[in-house]
Amino acid sequence: MIELAGIIILGILAQWFAWKFKIPAILPLILIGLFVGPIAAEFFSEDGNKWIEPIWNGTKGLFPGEGLFYFVSLAISIILFEGGLTLRKSEISNVGPVITKLITLGAAVTFIISSIVAHYVFNLGWEIAMLFSSLIIVTGPTVISPILRNIPLKKDVAAVLKWEGILIDPIGALAAVLMFEFISAGGGSGFTKTALMEFGKIVLFGSTFGFTFAHGLIFIINKKLVPHYLLNVVSLSMVLFVFVISDLFAHESGLLSVVVMGMVIANSNLKSFDELLYFKESLSILLISILFILLAANMNISELMLVFNWNAVYLFAAIVFVIRPLAVFLSTYKSTLKLNEKLFISWVGPRGIVAAGIASLFGTKLMKQGIEGAEYITPLVFMIVLGTVLLNATTARMFAKIIGVFLKSSEAIVMIGASDAARLIAKYLMDNGRRVVLLDQNKSYIEESRSLGIEAFDIDIYTETLDDAAELNDVGYLIAMTGSDEVNKYAINQFSGIYGERGTYRLATLNEVKSSINENDDMIFTPKDDFINLNESARDFPMMNEVSVSSSEDYTKKLNILFEEERSVPLFVKNNENIETIQEAELSTIDNNYKIVYLGKKITFNP
Repeated sequence: MIELAGIIILGILAQWFAWKFKIPAILPLILIGLFVGPIAAEFFSEDGNKWIEPIWNGTKGLFPGEGLFYFVSLAISIILFEGGLTLRKSEISNVGPVITKLITLGAAVTFIISSIVAHYVFNLGWEIAMLFSSLIIVTGPTVISPILRNIPLKKDVAAVLKWEGILIDPIGALAAVLMFEFISAGGGSGFTKTALMEFGKIVLFGSTFGFTFAHGLIFIINKKLVPHYLLNVVSLSMVLFVFVISDLFAHESGLLSVVVMGMVIANSNLKSFDELLYFKESLSILLISILFILLAANMNISELMLVFNWNAVYLFAAIVFVIRPLAVFLSTYKSTLKLNEKLFISWVGPRGIVAAGIASLFGTKLMKQGIEGAEYITPLVFMIVLGTVLLNATTARMFAKIIGVFLKSSEAIVMIGASDAARLIAKYLMDNGRRVVLLDQNKSYIEESRSLGIEAFDIDIYTETLDDAAELNDVGYLIAMTGSDEVNKYAINQFSGIYGERGTYRLATLNEVKSSINENDDMIFTPKDDFINLNESARDFPMMNEVSVSSSEDYTKKLNILFEEERSVPLFVKNNENIETIQEAELSTIDNNYKIVYLGKKITFNP
């Protein structure tokens, strides 16, 4: 009982530690597992036993007999299902040719060359070498996001790395599953006719069960055949049922079925998809926390010593310094990315949770089958995972500065709220060379924003998903413009440290409008214009206007006229290409090169 509770407590502490210090969670999780497992047994335990023993002597430990094997299988099935939920066709079509090539051509290059290197460096059989190479295709988003979060990058570079990690997770898992099933079907005897038939059977049943039960779950949820409070647990039970039943019909087809099931649901019209995805993400975090401490603790010093040699260094160096750059440069050939951007993408390729988890599962299974070389799978993949995470977590920021992709000034703007007024302001700022991103939960607002060419995302800021939004790395301004004073204040308090480096602003509250007093530095525009006044002006006069000023006195005079006009709201001061808020503008510097930018009714100013 103490060991089981200790795993959960240590796992959650590792997740908190990773969040606090903005590092990938997989790093402290595996290090804790290695410390309480093989390292403790070798150096700290008087009787040579591990502090946490997942399985010992076949019949003892936390998971005696086949217990650990079953737990790992079920946990991986849920993690892979959640990975499948992230793979949507719309994302593949919109992310661009570079990312599409990275997850196809780049993955193929990694698979082929890594197989050759692993085969000759470690003298592995071709089947085991190809399984290893399929496992290291993936670059997980949960590993990349904490690294990118601390590095201000151009949107395109951050987006390529983030979406590559998201999209390649289920693709790499699928490749590893298929490779494993092919090896298992051949029983180690090679690519025989029987192996091909068994492989085809696994693919048939895995894809059929995944596709069929996905549509069954969609029907059940959309028709409200289960109460809302049972929605998530029914979905979880369905995933486990599909995994088990598929495995009964075709041995080892369960993992393929849950990946397919997740992909089908992700591309469906499931009404509660966001809620289901959020639940599965939370469950995956708990399972990952337990799983990786267990898997690392289950390793022995003898397994670690298999990769404690120069051959491991050669393999690691080939993957990081040759294979990854080659895959990236081939995938980005004739793209708009610059040389330094390609170099940075080549450098950041940490392997993640899917690689380590499936490696442990498949390595254990193949060792039980007596497949030669299977004992290398788990330690080799763990070596690649730990090595790439450590390398990228410690050097990515410095490397970005050295090659010149590190943004010295973050000029992009995030606006919380996508109302009529917000869209008008965002479009004006975009037309004047600023990147603007709108965030709102109102789907119609999001659609209207996108129709205007404005970047807009349907996000609930209370879920804190903004913490991992690597594509917002170039954001330096945060403006809260919703109709709720509470939401605006929450956004300021929660995200000013992340996205408000250059400035954080919000609309005036109702009480501030009534008093017409601006006592807060974070208020934007004027103290008499709250959400209602601003959007009524945008509704009645949906236009942005500019008026030139000749001096600071002329500026003050025209600004006072705009303050008095009910449907004209002064917003910015423009000097050539530079745009400042009214609050930022220095009166003493204003001359005839300046203009006042205002929203609403166009005013005729007397000379």
